[in-house]
Amino acid sequence: MRQLNDFMTDMADLDQHPEGILWRALSPTEVREEKGKVLLTIPFAPFSLQGSLKPLEGEAPRIKTLTLEAPGSEILHLYDTHRNSVMLDYHKTLAPETLSVQEEEARWVIRNSAGSLRASFEKERTPVEGWSDLIRPAFDSLRGSLFPDGKVKAALSGEDQFFPEKVESLPLAYLTYTEAGEERGAGLFSFQAAHDEHFAGTGERFAAMDLKGKTLVLDNTDGLGVNSRRAYKNVPFFLSSRGYGLFMHTSFEVRLSLADISTRAAQGRMDEENLDLFIIGGGAPEPVLKNYRKLTGFPPQLPLWSYGTWMSRMTYFSADEIEEICSRMRREEYPCDMIHIDTGWFETDWVCEWTFSPERFPDPAGFMKKLRNQGYRVSLWQTPNIGEGNKLLEEAKAKRYLAPPRSKGVKTSSDFSGQDFGGQIDFTNPEAVAWYKSMIRDLMEKGASVIKTDFGEKIQMDADYLGMSPRELHNLYGLFYQKAAFEETEDATGEGIIWARAGWAGCQRYPLHWGGDAAATWDGLAASIRGGIHIGLSGFGFWSHDVPGFHGIPEFMNTLPTDNLYMRWTQFGVFSSHLRYHGTSPREPWHYPAITDHIRKWLRLRYHLIPYFMKQAEKVSRSGSPVLQAMVFQFPEDPVCWHLDDQFFCGEDFLAAPVINDSHERKVYLPEGEWIDFWTGEAFSGPRWVEHKEIPLDQMPLYCRKGATIPVYPEPVLTTDEMDLKKTIALVMDDSFSGWLNTDHARKLGW
Repeated sequence: MRQLNDFMTDMADLDQHPEGILWRALSPTEVREEKGKVLLTIPFAPFSLQGSLKPLEGEAPRIKTLTLEAPGSEILHLYDTHRNSVMLDYHKTLAPETLSVQEEEARWVIRNSAGSLRASFEKERTPVEGWSDLIRPAFDSLRGSLFPDGKVKAALSGEDQFFPEKVESLPLAYLTYTEAGEERGAGLFSFQAAHDEHFAGTGERFAAMDLKGKTLVLDNTDGLGVNSRRAYKNVPFFLSSRGYGLFMHTSFEVRLSLADISTRAAQGRMDEENLDLFIIGGGAPEPVLKNYRKLTGFPPQLPLWSYGTWMSRMTYFSADEIEEICSRMRREEYPCDMIHIDTGWFETDWVCEWTFSPERFPDPAGFMKKLRNQGYRVSLWQTPNIGEGNKLLEEAKAKRYLAPPRSKGVKTSSDFSGQDFGGQIDFTNPEAVAWYKSMIRDLMEKGASVIKTDFGEKIQMDADYLGMSPRELHNLYGLFYQKAAFEETEDATGEGIIWARAGWAGCQRYPLHWGGDAAATWDGLAASIRGGIHIGLSGFGFWSHDVPGFHGIPEFMNTLPTDNLYMRWTQFGVFSSHLRYHGTSPREPWHYPAITDHIRKWLRLRYHLIPYFMKQAEKVSRSGSPVLQAMVFQFPEDPVCWHLDDQFFCGEDFLAAPVINDSHERKVYLPEGEWIDFWTGEAFSGPRWVEHKEIPLDQMPLYCRKGATIPVYPEPVLTTDEMDLKKTIALVMDDSFSGWLNTDHARKLGW
C-alpha cells in the first residue's frame, strides 16, 4: 500500500484502479421488518475518481438489500449476503431477538420486543437553502446509528468530508474494478471515532497498546520476528474504548485505519464485494470479548500438565540426546513436564514425513514411554508443506492431498531453512484432512501428546484448492490446519491441545498459540509482551512465547542470549499462560551457569502457582478473559492504562511488570485500588507510579490485588504427575500477608 494520505487512494485504491467504480450508500428508500429481521433497501450511487470524487453520469444506482438482525441481546449483525463459515461457532446461550421498525418523520427507529433501541437510520435530508451556490450541494449519504446492547452507540460515519467531492470516509460502500483480467470487488465501511477514542485488538499486533492513529493490513504472513508490522495472527476484530467491538466476518485481506486516514473515523476495507459486520456491545472489554466468543467460539480447558515447563531448542536430533537432557533436568531438579522435538526427528532435518528416523529414533514408542514414565510428555514439530525429496510427495500429488499448482514450476520455500515446500496439504479437501489425521493418530498412538502446527500463515496463491479460492483461504488456512490437528489429538488422547503459530478469527477454539520467532533481545521481549496483550484483546485466551527469544542478532544461531535476558524472559514466561523454552541455540538452564539457581527457583514458583493458572483457565473458557490481560482489560476507564504495553495482569489478581533492560530498573503503574507487593507484603494505594531501582535479578516487580485469594501447591515437585490438587492451599493477600519471601513456601522452594 502506497500511502498518499487520502481515503480514495489509501483505502479505495482508485489510483491503482482508475477505471474502478465506487458505489456509495445513499439514504435507505425503505426499511421494513420481516420475520424478526430488518431489511434495508439502499441505493448505492456510482462515483469515480476524477481528481476528486465525481458521480458517474448515465450509470444508475445499484439497489441492495442489507439485513440487520440481532443474534443476541448485545450483538447486531449487518450484512449483504448471509453465509456460514468455519470462523463462526454460535454459542448455545445466544438468543436471537425480534426486531421491529417504527417510521418517524425523519428516520426509521428499530427496537427489540422489549422496546430497547437497537438502531436508527435517517431519511434523506431536505436540501439546505443557502446564500451561495459556488460549491455544489452535498451528496446524499447513509446516516445510521447502531446500539448493539441498547446503550453503547456505534454510529456510521456518514458526513466525513471537506466539501462534497472530497470525502475522508464513507459509511458503507463497494468498490468494483478489474485486475489481471478478473472482476474484483471490495466492501468499505466507516464508523465515527471520537477525539478521545482508543482502539486495541486486531490480532497479535506487536505495536503500541493504543492503535489509534494506525493504518493496518490484516493479512497473515510469516512475521520473521516480532518487531515489524508483519503478523502471524491477524484477527478481523477491533475493540473500542467506547465499549463496543467490531468483527468483520471475512477471511479476505482487511485494511483498517483507526482514526488515521481520517481522525474522525474507524475505517475498514474487506477485499471482497460483500459487507458482513457484527457490531458487538457490552460496554467494557470483558463482556465485549465474551460476546465475540459467543460468535466465534470459546477456548476449551487445557490439561494440567500443559501448565508445567516445556523444554526445547532447534533442535534435538536423537533419542539418546533427549534422554540425557531429560535425565539431567531431573538430576538437577528443574521442574519440567514437556520435551519438544523440533525439526530433527525425521530422517532428514526439516523433511516432514511424520515418521521418526529409524537410525536416531529406533524405537519411538519405547522412547516416548520411557520419557512418560519419568513424567515427560513429548511434543513433535511438523509442517503442512511437502517438498521434493519427501517420500510422501508423489502419493499426496496423485490423490490430490496437495493443492495442485496452476502454473508449472511454482514452488515456495521456508523463509530461513531453505527447505523446498513444493506443495501444501489442502485442508479444504476432506480426503486430505483424513489422510493428515491418520498420520497424527499414528504419532499419538506411539506416545506423542502434542503436535506443533508450525507455519500456516502463507499458502501458495497460484494453486487450486478444492473448497475455496486462494484469496479466501489464505487467512483461514491456519484455522483448518489447527482444527484437524487439535481434533485428532483430542480423539486419540482424550486431551485437546496443539502448539500453533498462525491465527485468524476462530483459532482461539484450538489452543494453544505462541508468539513466533522473536529476537533474543530486549526489543524482542518488549514486542512479545505487546503481542500477548493484543492477542488477548482479540479473543484468544491462552498464549505463550519462546523463552528467552528464538533467534540471535546479528548471528542467527550463534549470538546467544545474555544471562540477564534469559532470567528476565523466564520471569515473563512464568507469568504467561504457558511456559516454553525454545530457540536457535541451547536453552537448557545449565548453559547459563551463573543464574541456574535463580532459574530453578522461578520454575519451582511456576509449579507452586499452577493451581492459580488452573483457576484462571476455568474463567477463560466461560468468559471474555484471557490469562495474559492488558491493563485496559480490567481498567478501561483509566486513560493511563490505554498507553501501557510493558506490564499486564496475569489472570485476575497478579499485576506483573517484567524488567526489560540491563539497568535492572523500571516504573510500574498501579491503577485505582489497593495493591500488595508479592515479595515484601508492602501495601500501596493506587492510582500511582512506583519506581523500582536495582531490582534483584531473581525478582520482578509483582503485585497482587489486596484481598485476593491465590490457590497454590504447597510442596516442591518435578512434574505435575507428582501433584495431588486436593493438597492445594490458599495465600490470602490481606494485612496478615508479610510477603512471599517470608513464607514457609518460599523456603521450601529454595528462595
